[in-house]
Amino acid sequence: MLDPKWIRENPDEVRELLKKRKHDFDLDGLLSLEAERREVLVKVEDLKSTRNEGSRKVGEIKRQGGDASSLMEEMRLAGERIKELDDHLADIEEQVKKRLLMMPNKLNESVPVGMDENDNIEVKKWGSPRSFEFEPKPHWELGEALGIMDFERGARLSESRFTVLKGAGAKIERGLINFMLELHTTKHGYTEIMPPILVNSSTMEGTGQLPKFAEDQYKCLNDDLWLIPTAEVPLTNLHYGEILHESQLPLYYTAYTPCFRREAGSYGRDMRGMLRQHQFDKVELVKLCTPETSYDELDLLLGAAEEVLRILELPYRVVVLSTGDIGNASCKTYDIEVWLPSQNCYREISSCSNCEDFQSRRMSTRYRAKDGGRIHLVHTLNGSGIAVGRCLIAIMENFQQADGSITIPNALRPYVGGLESISA
Repeated sequence: MLDPKWIRENPDEVRELLKKRKHDFDLDGLLSLEAERREVLVKVEDLKSTRNEGSRKVGEIKRQGGDASSLMEEMRLAGERIKELDDHLADIEEQVKKRLLMMPNKLNESVPVGMDENDNIEVKKWGSPRSFEFEPKPHWELGEALGIMDFERGARLSESRFTVLKGAGAKIERGLINFMLELHTTKHGYTEIMPPILVNSSTMEGTGQLPKFAEDQYKCLNDDLWLIPTAEVPLTNLHYGEILHESQLPLYYTAYTPCFRREAGSYGRDMRGMLRQHQFDKVELVKLCTPETSYDELDLLLGAAEEVLRILELPYRVVVLSTGDIGNASCKTYDIEVWLPSQNCYREISSCSNCEDFQSRRMSTRYRAKDGGRIHLVHTLNGSGIAVGRCLIAIMENFQQADGSITIPNALRPYVGGLESISA
């Protein structure tokens, strides 16, 4: 959530922000509500001042033995009017909050201006796509032929976009999770968390999933609980409403969780295979830090996610997202895209974002400066470290052999019981 004061004082800058993001937010409606709120607030404060002065005069009249009934009636009527205005003010403030929760975040000045993903800018590449002496198969053909992926039974158990992993497929998925968690906790300094995967509406609102993206979430029918779309949600909210001390920062958290997304509006895209699922596994990285260090921390977070792919010898590239493609809560985002031979292109496997104080203002997560002085909002960062299912897909396609077998990357073998390859 953006600072309401900044919005009021910089309407032209806000309009430019909305234009860059191609966002149809009704800024004039919000500013009108804000003006009405301030007008009502002045009336309430004036009436309360009048009532306080009247109450003092009533006391004086009574002490002098006079008749204060007329003034008391005026004060009673003033009290009723104050109650009406207070109720109206509460309603306006609720409307203002709802609108503020729908606004996108600011943009870092380094974010390239663009219309969509075609305007994202490549900033680096690592590794070279393999040259095959045969036509590489897509992961779904490899997985079904090897008996490690069952799309039909996944759909039968649930619906389309759910998959059953079997045998070596399940083992590699589990091995990847352990490999990533081990790397991030031992080398990159993250504390491993095992959070709930059902969270309440306040938690979902804290990171920006609600109210704007409610249709893309799975909600429990009889409880105020939602299945998490990413471990970013519980990890970032760990310090909801808390005042930390600057000496505690930065905080690094990582977690493996299954993630759930309805993928509303994405039907027709990536329908084959495991690339776009309603349920998927992910190892998430989250940071809470001071504003002064947050962009250095973003570079480190990106590097930690990249290292997963380098160790697994998977070619990838990094792009910085343009203003027309960046997420609602992010000020700046890098996407890591892994090479998929069957598609002859790079596809997203991680997004690493700096949300600055957009989420912490919603969560009221703050810190006190070392000198014991002012209290500030923390900056929050998050990134996939990385999407496990997409990593499995990338391994299958990049390490496939002419006979349909799949070689296991050397670095992953200790995490899959020494398994060197998968064959039919």
